[in-house]
Amino acid sequence: MKKVFALFLLVAVLLSACAPAATPAPLATEVPAPTTVPATAVPTEVPPTMVPVELRFTYYADGVEADVMQPLLDKFMAENPGITVVLDVVPYKTIDEQLPVQLESGAGPDLARITNFGAYKTKLLDLRPILADSAYYEANFPAPILEALNYGGFPDTLTVTGPYVNKTLFDQASIALPGEGATWQEWTEATDKVAKATGVQYAIAIDRTGHRFAGPAMSMGATLINAENGFTVDTPGFRAFAEIVKGWHDQGLTPKEVWLGAEPVNSCIAAFKSGQLVMCMSGSWQINGVAKDVGDAFDWVVVPNPSGEGGSTGIAGGSAVVAFASSKHPAEVAKLMEFLIKAENYSAFSAGTLALPAHKEVAAQGVEFKTDNPLVLAALAAYTKEVSKLTDQAVSLNVHPYAFAYYRNSANRIAQYLTGELTLDEMLVNLQQDIDKAIAEAQK
Repeated sequence: MKKVFALFLLVAVLLSACAPAATPAPLATEVPAPTTVPATAVPTEVPPTMVPVELRFTYYADGVEADVMQPLLDKFMAENPGITVVLDVVPYKTIDEQLPVQLESGAGPDLARITNFGAYKTKLLDLRPILADSAYYEANFPAPILEALNYGGFPDTLTVTGPYVNKTLFDQASIALPGEGATWQEWTEATDKVAKATGVQYAIAIDRTGHRFAGPAMSMGATLINAENGFTVDTPGFRAFAEIVKGWHDQGLTPKEVWLGAEPVNSCIAAFKSGQLVMCMSGSWQINGVAKDVGDAFDWVVVPNPSGEGGSTGIAGGSAVVAFASSKHPAEVAKLMEFLIKAENYSAFSAGTLALPAHKEVAAQGVEFKTDNPLVLAALAAYTKEVSKLTDQAVSLNVHPYAFAYYRNSANRIAQYLTGELTLDEMLVNLQQDIDKAIAEAQK
């Protein structure tokens, strides 16, 4: 466990490299104890001079995030009886497609949990003027992320993409796990041998998203973000990984329903959890779900991202809790945000969700993750090691102002290539046109 905490300390240093130094918190002023109410009492009624306020918090969850967030909101409401926070848990599709429309129509929530930072940047509430301690806020989160959020929120998780491997199947096949520096081709061959030796249905797969696709492509030499800070998809590395994934489909090594189903399942993690897939390229946010759903059915590990001409890199990412400028209750929203970024509350969220913290103070203190599962602790440590290997473009992609243009179009175009509907050349031309058009429309 101490090793894990030490690794998180390294993450904190990396993340905070460009953040300003923390401002010491002011000394607390001693307040005399009340004469008629016990000091431990919690207000249960709204003071007569306070008008009750309701905040709407639109929230998506990959796993247990909403279950962990709700007790924190309950704690906040107990401390602030005049404020009610309603947690509206929705599918991620709602965040991606419906939330922007709601905000445009003036019917948006006060807060939300998002991942597409660029799509909301102009709609966010600058928290700095209304936080009680804006210096604490700015000192504890990476400056590039706060800038991408227009200082309208904070990253509640740090994520890194990388592969999950069924170690039990490798052991049963008496095949050694490829080590650090192994290529995607070497992993393809190894997992194919394991699948055939053990009789499981599938060898290897990757989530159906341009986000997960980008890491392997960059590792193989793709320069997705060009020198002008735009996007270029037709590079040797991008082509090479597309051909590898096409080979997985053509050879029947991968579950087709992930990319090619009438209703794509988007993630390969369900097939991995079932024990019918040897290797799934996904990300650190899946740790909690894998631990819960796999249980003791088999041993699993997170392995280093395969290497290539571009190095060995996943994609940095994560979600953020943001406040919208359209909120009619900015002061109350700021109070809630300040509550959530307090070290004790942020740490509780990280511990309960098994998420890598993006909060400098929390990472430095170490998180007591709510698990005694050695596989989980090893996975957290493995993903932490991947942080130091991230390339510049792998860090920049998720906070790029036009990341949405790549994300929204890449999976469908790649799928058209995988089915044979488009050639590789046609897919790349069409995808580039899609991205350019989306950016042009956003700039109008």
